[in-house]
Amino acid sequence: MLVLLDQTRLPAEEVELLCTDVPCLVQAIQTLAVRGAPLLGLAGAYGIALAAARGFDVHEAARDLAGARPTAVNLAWGVQRALEAFRDAGPGQGARAALDEARRLHQEDARGSREMGRLGVELLGKLVPGGGYRVLTHCNTGALVSGGEGTAFAVVRAAHRDGELRRLWVDETRPLLQGARLTAYEAARSGMPYTLLADNAAGSLFAAGEVDAVLVGADRIAADGSVANKVGSYPLAVLARHHGVPFVVVAPVSTVDLDTPDGASIEIEQRAGDEVTGSAPPGTQAYNPAFDVTPPGLVTAIVTERGVVSPVRGDGLARMAGGDFLRETDHSGVASEFRGAMG
Repeated sequence: MLVLLDQTRLPAEEVELLCTDVPCLVQAIQTLAVRGAPLLGLAGAYGIALAAARGFDVHEAARDLAGARPTAVNLAWGVQRALEAFRDAGPGQGARAALDEARRLHQEDARGSREMGRLGVELLGKLVPGGGYRVLTHCNTGALVSGGEGTAFAVVRAAHRDGELRRLWVDETRPLLQGARLTAYEAARSGMPYTLLADNAAGSLFAAGEVDAVLVGADRIAADGSVANKVGSYPLAVLARHHGVPFVVVAPVSTVDLDTPDGASIEIEQRAGDEVTGSAPPGTQAYNPAFDVTPPGLVTAIVTERGVVSPVRGDGLARMAGGDFLRETDHSGVASEFRGAMG
């Protein structure tokens, strides 16, 4: 049995969802009861362990799980890690091997989250001298998406612990309000100074000089540095560039997909129109992509547990993903690169 916190019920109530088979887990993934790139990887791995323990067809389970949300590369990655452990195990040992691998991924994710928080807050110190950061974030990237403290939110949490978070600006994140329901929930529980805003109010904040940095996560990073993230991220990157504000992506290395050459090659999940047509006249058609793609030229830096890539180019991503990367990045160079790009 796999026990999940049903994120569709937050923040009103904390309800556990019990999945005893793979179809239940697939439905939980598709309905966003469980969501967020790193957590989807963990869910995929635990799903393989569940299938093996229950005597289901593990390869069929792998196909169903990996296809549940096509844009999030971590989901298929977690499935593959556990599936390989299952295949490599001796007779009768497949279920235990898959579970051990899922638990290993869980521990790796927690460690990676801590490292992203550390590296990210160091980077903020270079990009925004003087401290007192006013950070704008989109969607939800905290403990609800991770085995640890999250991705972009882990950086926010580290800044808060250091007494350097002046204000967290939380986009509602239409149409399903992951910011309003989930990020605000996590910020409130952490005692952070935060303010919620409608997505289309972000431009006013930038114009008023109230944003020092934008921090977002990622669901897939292509080989050229194009970033697929929750829809609404790309407009924030455009606004940030226009107003001279750093736009930083924080995501684990597992989110980098070197087999996807560029942003145009990323499959974008299209969700049901009824998620956005509730107040519209009957019969209204809807365009409802779950993600958009930010080109690498608008990304100031990508922070992973292995280091910081800036400028965002394919060669740097390839070296990082392959492990041939300087872990302790010189963040002063990132800041110089950003200031140069801003003219």
